[in-house]
Amino acid sequence: MLKNTSQHSFHIPVLGLSYSIDTPIKVASYGISSVISIMDDELIESMRNYHCNQNNIAFTSITKKEQDYRSKRITNYLNIVKQIVDNKISKLKKMPFIKGNNLWKYFEMLPQNSALSKMFESMLNEQNATKKEQLQNELKAGITAGEIDVNIMAKVDNLHYTKKGEPLPEEYSDALSALRGFAKSNLKSSVVFSAGYNPRLYNYIEKFEDFFPDENGLLNKKIILKVSDYRSALIQGKILAKKGLWVSEFRIESGLNCGGHVFATDGILMGPILEEFKQNRPTMYQELLTLCNENLKANGKKSFTNQPIQKISAQGGVGTAAEHQFLLSYYQLDSIGWGSPFLLVPEATNVDETTLNQLSKATKDDYYISNASPLGVPFNNFRNSTSEVQRKQRIEKGRPGSPCYKKLLSNNTEFTEKPICTSSRQYIDLKTKQINSLDISEEQKKNQINAIEERDCLCEGLSASALIKSNMPIAHKLSAVTICPGPNLAYFSGIFSLKEMISHIYGQINLNNNVERPHVFINELELYVKYLNQQIQNCGEVINEKQKKYFIKFKQNLQLGIDYYKKMILHFANTQFNNLYLSKLELQLAKII
Repeated sequence: MLKNTSQHSFHIPVLGLSYSIDTPIKVASYGISSVISIMDDELIESMRNYHCNQNNIAFTSITKKEQDYRSKRITNYLNIVKQIVDNKISKLKKMPFIKGNNLWKYFEMLPQNSALSKMFESMLNEQNATKKEQLQNELKAGITAGEIDVNIMAKVDNLHYTKKGEPLPEEYSDALSALRGFAKSNLKSSVVFSAGYNPRLYNYIEKFEDFFPDENGLLNKKIILKVSDYRSALIQGKILAKKGLWVSEFRIESGLNCGGHVFATDGILMGPILEEFKQNRPTMYQELLTLCNENLKANGKKSFTNQPIQKISAQGGVGTAAEHQFLLSYYQLDSIGWGSPFLLVPEATNVDETTLNQLSKATKDDYYISNASPLGVPFNNFRNSTSEVQRKQRIEKGRPGSPCYKKLLSNNTEFTEKPICTSSRQYIDLKTKQINSLDISEEQKKNQINAIEERDCLCEGLSASALIKSNMPIAHKLSAVTICPGPNLAYFSGIFSLKEMISHIYGQINLNNNVERPHVFINELELYVKYLNQQIQNCGEVINEKQKKYFIKFKQNLQLGIDYYKKMILHFANTQFNNLYLSKLELQLAKII
């Protein structure tokens, strides 16, 4: 298997639609990999305009009148991002080694156990001028940019229509046009597929040669799958391998202890999931490689001559250097995703000043799982956001819901032939009328209407912050900000520099606040126990047989996770794993059902 060449042992996952929209421009020149969402082409066009102006690059607008405008906007933006990062790397390599400049920072922020970091230390201590210069040249030759990866939410794949209301061909759907935009770009990086399996999207990948090995057996474009468990990884990996498509990384995300949308497993916890990957990794690798090469040969394509890289990474709720290092070493992972904490790092992400100050002072109770998403999937939310204020004001004015301009999440045909968004004013009005017509109690009507009115417009809310921070025009004056940190952000207070956050990740300083913080595995377990309890309460007084079986299986899986953690106690040394918390949660679980 080819060696992993990443400079850092962490990556910055996709953060909403806008929070990491230009993060590679900010951090890739330090060797840090990050992920851009390519779902909102309007935001992408605005950010291309902004960065062209900032870097004296000619900008020509791509309007909606152009055929395939969505794909073209994405391609052009990604090319600009790459151009800016390449220029930064080129300038970096021409700099002298002066303490405090960007070249110095590049090496100063590397993990101390890396080869380049050790060489940097040797260079600093070298007294011989000739040898010192030689080391400096070797260090500059070792500089590489972090990956500029992109994210596509697989299930966000609406079809588009002509002005006459006729559906356009499938390749103009949201997900397919986003993939085409990436595939046609100059990037040599990865697309991260998240939020489930989309057969139409997976079939479409075969249209692009860059996802297959070139004449040297290498990939110009790679695939990363964000998965919640081993079974899902293996199934999707096989589906792609049978098309001759190689998965270069499985990115395991906690079901509940993460930002944005949360996709709960059936009570299977992160520790046991990582253990299963660890135990089965060699077998899975060989099985997928055999399937992939067989298909490539059968279709007359170049097969892999060398064993391709297949990384395994994890993300969701990691908050200390000890946890970071434990996950890397014990589970033999290639990288750990650090997402929400970087929302407090203005050098890395786009959080407007108002929201940034709110986050820096927030308490644990300010972060919660909501029903805000129009997808009907639980969504991590922030109580103090301006979008929450706006949502409540609209209800008070008797106008709940959003005008819905972007329509990225329009997938409901309950009342209309053409899909609409369940956060839209149109849907909420129709649904409220339906609820009021039902033969149920007034209290039941009120509860159902309150649940519907909790839906919020994520398309506008998750895009606003980057536009505000960049002083770019905001369409329709919809400047309310939605932000969706994971619960882990409760253990960070303040605003930090990039160097400070990286020093925290690598254990050189500690940025955690004084809030008592259980181990990442315990935090996730607590979230799952609460989630199970809430799901049972949502059923009311009557639980049918199907629901009962599901809850029992869920509880059994949680208990299996607890049993696994008990066996792992010795391995948790120096990671702040508290056995008393584990016992307390086991007692709480025992009382359920």
